Amino acid sequence: MKVCVVGIGYVGLVTAGCLAEAGNKVVCVDNDAEKIALLKKGIIPIYEPGLAEIVKHNEKLGRLEFTTDLKYGVDNSLVIFLAVGTPPKADGSADLSSIYSVAGQIAENLTDYRIVVTKSTVPVGTHRKITEIMKSKTQKPFDYVSNPEFLKEGSAVEDFMSPDRIIIGTDNASVREEMKQLYNPFMRKGNRILFMDPASAEMTKYAANAMLATRISFMNEIAELCEKLGADVEQVRQGIGADSRIGRAFLFPGVGFGGSCFPKDIRALIHSGAQCGIEMTVTRSVQQVNARAQARFVERIREYFDRRKDILLAVWGLAFKARTDDVRESAAVNCIRMLLGWGIKIRAYDPEAGEPASAALEGKIEIFENGYDALDGADALVIFTDWQEFRNPDFELIAAKLKRPVIFDGRNLYDPEVLKKAGIEYHCIGRASVG
Repeated sequence: MKVCVVGIGYVGLVTAGCLAEAGNKVVCVDNDAEKIALLKKGIIPIYEPGLAEIVKHNEKLGRLEFTTDLKYGVDNSLVIFLAVGTPPKADGSADLSSIYSVAGQIAENLTDYRIVVTKSTVPVGTHRKITEIMKSKTQKPFDYVSNPEFLKEGSAVEDFMSPDRIIIGTDNASVREEMKQLYNPFMRKGNRILFMDPASAEMTKYAANAMLATRISFMNEIAELCEKLGADVEQVRQGIGADSRIGRAFLFPGVGFGGSCFPKDIRALIHSGAQCGIEMTVTRSVQQVNARAQARFVERIREYFDRRKDILLAVWGLAFKARTDDVRESAAVNCIRMLLGWGIKIRAYDPEAGEPASAALEGKIEIFENGYDALDGADALVIFTDWQEFRNPDFELIAAKLKRPVIFDGRNLYDPEVLKKAGIEYHCIGRASVG
C-alpha cells in the first residue's frame, strides 16, 4: 500500500519505519528541512532501540523516502497519516493549530480520493473540525480515520510490530477494510483491531493514558503512607499486583511520571472536562499527587543536608524513563531545577539523555560520559531513571568515590539489605531508610 506520513517526529518516524518494514511504500513529509536532510543521510534524530536499523534498511530498499514536499506525499499515497505535534497551551488544552494547518494543505492538494488518518493525540471532537476544514477547501472525496498511537518510548518499535490493540475510528465500512489490510501484517498472533466511531477512538487514547498515570500516582500516595506507618511499599506492590483484577503493570512507586504524553494528556483531559462543565476530580488529583511526589523527594534530600547550599550531588538518570533520550516533562529535570534553585550543584550521567537534559537546564549541570566519574567527591548519589545499567552497580566503588556513602533512590532499584551490607546509607520510596 502507498502511505504518506506527515510530521516526522517520534510517532511519525516509528509509524513510517514500521509500515515500510511491512512492505508498504512510505513517503515521510516534514517542514523541517534540516531534519529531512539528516534523515536522508541516515542520521536518526531520536534514540529509540531498533528504529535506526529499520529506517536505514527500508530507505536503502526504496520503501522509505523523505521530503519537505507535501504535495508529493499526497500525490503518491492512498493513506495519509497526520503525526504532527499537538503541544499543550498555557491553559492545558492541546494546540491543534499545526494539525489543522496540515489538514487544510492536504485538502488543497487533493486530486483524487484519499484516506486521512490522525495518529496525533487530539481532543474528542477533532475529527469533526478536521473534516470541516478539509471540506471547506476541496470538492475531492476523502474519508477521515482516528487511529491513536499507543507507543511506549523505549519499546515503540516492538509496540508497533506487536501491538496490544489497534484502535480504528471510522463509520465507513470500506475504510475499515482498507485499514484492516494495512494493519494485517501486525496481526499474526491474532486479530487485535478494534473498530469504533472517531469520537470514541479519540477518547480511548486520553482515557488509557489517564488510567496508567492514575496507577502511578496511586502507588506514590500509598508509598507516602507506607513511610509514615512503617510498611514496605515493595511488599504491598507485590501483594496487590498478584490480584488478577489489578495486575502488576504500572504499580512502581517513584518520583512520578513524565514524558511527552501523560502530563500533557492529563492537562488536556482536565481542560476538556471543564469545557463540558465536568470537574475531572480523579484526573486532577493524579496531577497533584505526581507533582507532590517530585517535590517531596527533593525536600527529603534538602532536609538530609540541613538545607545547606554547599552540596554537590551526583545524578544517575536524566531521561523521563529508560531506553530513551527524551527529557520532556522528565521528573529528573523537574527535580534538578528545584535543587539548582536552592544553590545545589549537580554533576550527572545518563546513557542517552545527557545532551538534551543539559540543554533543557541551560547548561547549569555538569554532564559526564561515565556514571562512576560523576561520583568523585559528591556528597550523595541521586537516581532518577531506571536504566538497566544502574540496577547492579559496583557498590564498593560507589561508596569509595562519594564523599559520604549515601544514595537517594527515586526508582527503588536496590535491596536495602544489600546496601546496608555495602556500608551505604540508602533512602528510597515507601520503605524504611537503612544505614
